[in-house]
Amino acid sequence: MANKMKIRKGDKVVVTTGKSKKHVGEVLRVMPKENRVIVQGANIVKHHERQSAQSQGGIVEKEAPIHVSNVALLDPRDDRASRVGWKLVEGGRKIRFARRSGETIDS
Repeated sequence: MANKMKIRKGDKVVVTTGKSKKHVGEVLRVMPKENRVIVQGANIVKHHERQSAQSQGGIVEKEAPIHVSNVALLDPRDDRASRVGWKLVEGGRKIRFARRSGETIDS
């Protein structure tokens, strides 16, 4: 069973550790089975690709996955790292909120 992720595709996050520390970017992909996310412009690696009919071969730079514990959601109020909490609203719906300011993340 996949783990429940507090970070979702499209969220703005900051990398907290590693070679891309303090990098701010958008989450491009979430991999809940591996507990990893791909952040735009962070953790860039060089990948050697073979030439094919559609693309030229060579060395390509692309984003590699980062463990979800090494990124933090940006607080919508002041753009600083924040933890994520859950709360119930009317109608029994669960929404995410930034613990730093209490601002809701989901509408």
